[in-house]
Order: sequence, then C-alpha cells, then structure tokens
Amino acid sequence: MSLINTFEASLLKLIFQNIGLADVGDATGLVPSTGAGNIYVSLHTVDPGDAAAAQDDDEATYTGYARQTAVRSASGWTVAGTAPTVCDNAAEINMGENTGSSQTVTDFGLGFAVSGTTTMYMKGTADLVVGVAVNPQFAIGALDVSLD
Repeated sequence: MSLINTFEASLLKLIFQNIGLADVGDATGLVPSTGAGNIYVSLHTVDPGDAAAAQDDDEATYTGYARQTAVRSASGWTVAGTAPTVCDNAAEINMGENTGSSQTVTDFGLGFAVSGTTTMYMKGTADLVVGVAVNPQFAIGALDVSLD
C-alpha cells in the first residue's frame, strides 16, 4: 500500500510549511501550529538508520558546527511534483565553517530542536568531507525529502 500523490503533498506541506491538512479526524482536520516554528538540519558522521533515537546520534562535532534553521513555511521549503512528491529546502543552508580538524559527514538529519538529545524525524545522505576552513552548505533544492 502507498500514499496517493495529493495526500503525500498535503502531509509534506503540514510538516514543512505548516499548512493544515483537511479531512483528517474531525471537521477541522490536522490544523497548523499557531507559530510555524523551525526544522533544524543536522550533520552526521554515520548513517543514523531508520531506528535513530536522537538527533545527536553520531552528530558532527567539528569546531564551528551547529544545527541550522529552516523555517516551516514556503520560504523555508518547497513541495512539488508527483510520483514522488518532493520537498526541498527553499533557501541555502550553511552549516558553519570548520575551524578545527577534518571530519567526514555521511548523512543529514531533520528535527525540531536546535541542540541536544531530541527526536530526529527524517534523514538523508550528505557525503561531505569537511576540511579545515570549509563551510559545508546545502544549495537551494539540495535536501530532497519524499515519502516514497
């Protein structure tokens, strides 16, 4: 069984753009948050796997690194296409310049907290070597999220 395209798009819009999802549950559906909030992008040195418990599992530790913010709105994320519907970052995301020693990053994570042992909701492949004086970035459209 799989989700139909319009429901995939609606679910991604709820998560990433804070747009309500009608016709789920009662008459109000799944309503958006009163404040849009943010999604925080993290870097990881090992694939966290689908059973990842926390966003800080194998999180990058190079000097200058910090999770970065992408607002839950159309200015932070785009949702488009069908089969699959894809959600992409709508703005460039800069992860912080490495001022320490080199570190290899294999994956990125998405969660709802700026730091700490918090829940990671989605993850994907990054494959970056973060050398000294390197500021890893995700260009507009580089973070692809789909439900397929």
